Amino acid sequence: TRIYPSYTVFIVYVNLLKCCFTYFLYYLFRTQAQTMVFAIDEINKNPDLLPNITLGYQLYDNCVMLGMAFRAALSLVSGTEVSFSNLNCTGPPPVIGIVGDSNSTPSILCLSFSCSLSLLFNRKKYPSFFRTIPSDAFQVRAMIKILKHFGWTWVGLVYSDDDYGNHAAQSFLQDIQVFGGCVAFSEILPLDNNRKYIQHTVGVIQASTARVVVVFSTSTYLLPLMDEVVLQNVTDRQWIASEAWATSPVFHTQRLLPFLGGTLGIAIRRGEIQGLHEFLLHLRPNNDQRNNMVRIFWENMFKCRFNIEGRGEKMCSGQEDLSNTDTAYTDVSELRASYNVYKTVYSLAHALHDLMQCVEGRGPFSGNSCADITNLQPWQLVHYLQKVNFTTGFGDLVSFDENGDALAIYDVMNWQPSSDGSIVVRTVGVVNEGAATGKVLTLDEEALYWNFETKKPPQSVCSESCSPGTRRARRKGLPVCCFDCLPCADGEISNTTDANECTICPDDFWSNPDKDRCVPKEEEFLSYEDPLGISLTTASLLGTCFCALVMIIFALHRNTPIVRANNSELSFLLLLSLKLCFLCVLLFIGRPQLWTCQLRHAVFGISFVLCISSILVKTMVVIAVFKSSRPEGRGAMKWFGTAQQRSTVMVLTALQVAICIVWLSNASPTPHKNSQYVSSKIVYECAISSVAGFAVLLGYIGFLAAVSFLLAFLARNLPDHFNEAKFITFSMLIFCAVWIAFVPAYVSSPGKYAVAVEIFAILASSFGLLVAIFAPKCYIMLLHPEKKH
Repeated sequence: TRIYPSYTVFIVYVNLLKCCFTYFLYYLFRTQAQTMVFAIDEINKNPDLLPNITLGYQLYDNCVMLGMAFRAALSLVSGTEVSFSNLNCTGPPPVIGIVGDSNSTPSILCLSFSCSLSLLFNRKKYPSFFRTIPSDAFQVRAMIKILKHFGWTWVGLVYSDDDYGNHAAQSFLQDIQVFGGCVAFSEILPLDNNRKYIQHTVGVIQASTARVVVVFSTSTYLLPLMDEVVLQNVTDRQWIASEAWATSPVFHTQRLLPFLGGTLGIAIRRGEIQGLHEFLLHLRPNNDQRNNMVRIFWENMFKCRFNIEGRGEKMCSGQEDLSNTDTAYTDVSELRASYNVYKTVYSLAHALHDLMQCVEGRGPFSGNSCADITNLQPWQLVHYLQKVNFTTGFGDLVSFDENGDALAIYDVMNWQPSSDGSIVVRTVGVVNEGAATGKVLTLDEEALYWNFETKKPPQSVCSESCSPGTRRARRKGLPVCCFDCLPCADGEISNTTDANECTICPDDFWSNPDKDRCVPKEEEFLSYEDPLGISLTTASLLGTCFCALVMIIFALHRNTPIVRANNSELSFLLLLSLKLCFLCVLLFIGRPQLWTCQLRHAVFGISFVLCISSILVKTMVVIAVFKSSRPEGRGAMKWFGTAQQRSTVMVLTALQVAICIVWLSNASPTPHKNSQYVSSKIVYECAISSVAGFAVLLGYIGFLAAVSFLLAFLARNLPDHFNEAKFITFSMLIFCAVWIAFVPAYVSSPGKYAVAVEIFAILASSFGLLVAIFAPKCYIMLLHPEKKH
């Protein structure tokens, strides 16, 4: 079996202590470097992963300097040692991958375990860049999910003036608009920690009505801001931390608890690495090839020196016991960046392993060829990195999307008070875009700590939500989150919170009093249950009964001169027609139906023509009788015999029947829903369809009434025993007055009141005819019988 030469995998790393940073960060990054070493040792000992291949590594320190990182990367890919005075890029590249940096901007130059900059997703500009941390684009979406969950639509934004902060802020400003939120203020953290500018930023935070402040920054640039927050005593703020400082221990002090307690943040997914703790404890400076770096770490860990230069300094033996220390270096309970380092090394190993499994003639490259391990090209390894798919011992799936980004998953962190009064960070949820349940954000709300008097999530809105029944009206000159709530107009509703527009109800519906639901419109028509309908129905039935009573009286006295002199046959026909006039009123009451709409005006018109034509003939008979009593008019009655009287009434009535037939056959009245009178009601009415037909019907009645009135008026001065003309004149005067007044009253009355006006006109005119013509005769027959002869 051929043993291939070693391939260097993990190259660039960060040692921040030499660049004047905190001891904790030194320990932290030292743990990450040791995790890389542990992963490579584990792979080299694994017979199933890269058999007969040995992986090697080199470490470099960028000292938080972009130029350093760039020079180290060039040195590694060119195969030369680092020389800061001259870069001689000659010789074959001895490395297959560069892992680093922890910061965003250096990673643009150099697979990253901690760079989340969304800019790097561009495969045209960065075709060989991969990362095991989700990009800032997902980080922003995760933070938006948290804001949306708690209904925080009015937030402040603070970000550092570097690639990480600027690109994250840009994505946040775009995504929060899609969510429907607004940024109350946007402030930049200066890289030079300018005190005046920091004071201004804190003043803006304190003056703003936004209770939630989102911060994209590393702890380096944020710490001066928090010092100023303490000085100005800015409390009652809910801080939202990006992953760059969500777990940073520099803020976990008793001094900052009153200000930063309850902070919510997102952090790199925590993992567990079996065997790493024991590996870290076995580190010794004397047997390590990276002797210089380990010595520096050892001296800072145990506060000793290998080369004593002055008095009082403690000598390092190299055998000090790391298990007796309690630092971030030996704490493997919260492996986040180190866990990403572990996944990064394994990603390269699995990609190289898949590359080694290629069978010639079935390869993915030109001519179905495979990569030559002795002359491996970086782009060939990139092909296999894109297809990496494996599961870590902790159970996490590792793979990359088309942009080289890892699966999007973050832990949600909450800063809570510890027993000693400082801050402890606890995991309270997960944001996972690949969740099988489809629920991206999962929170244990019972475990959340809120640093407010209410111990509940704060409200952070520019304007309170508009309740159903109202709509939002944006305040001029302010963001969309600042609005007034205006009630929906009549006939419109909104059944959701914060509706931008009210919805118009369908035609047969209307808004309820709360304007949050469309309800069927109130139906209005003259019903039998309506007090007005009951009154008119009673009047109609009374009129019918009176007509029947008069008919009985006339029948009992039919042989008396007063009945015979008034033409008993025409009197009975007139009483019958009046009864029909009273009864036709019932067709006008109740919900309009097709048959009632067709019959009401037809029956009304025919009944009144029958009535008026009977009165007209009666008047003509009176005149004829008077003329026949004179010598010169003895032949007048031969033209007004019983047969002629009947024929005249029938002919005049038949004309009205013909008018009704023509009207109903061409433009029949139909039931109609009318909402023009009152928008909130449906008025059921009978649409006459043809105004001309209705006008001809009424006009014909009016014509007969006018002729009757004229003849009766001319005959009013006849002798007393022919005084029937006086009563007819009076009755016609009442009839004409009622119907002349009817027209304007009918036109100006809305809905059911128009029907009531028409019914009132029918009843009034009918009662007028009944009383004017028959009351005097009934009075004589019942109270003065001596005069009936």
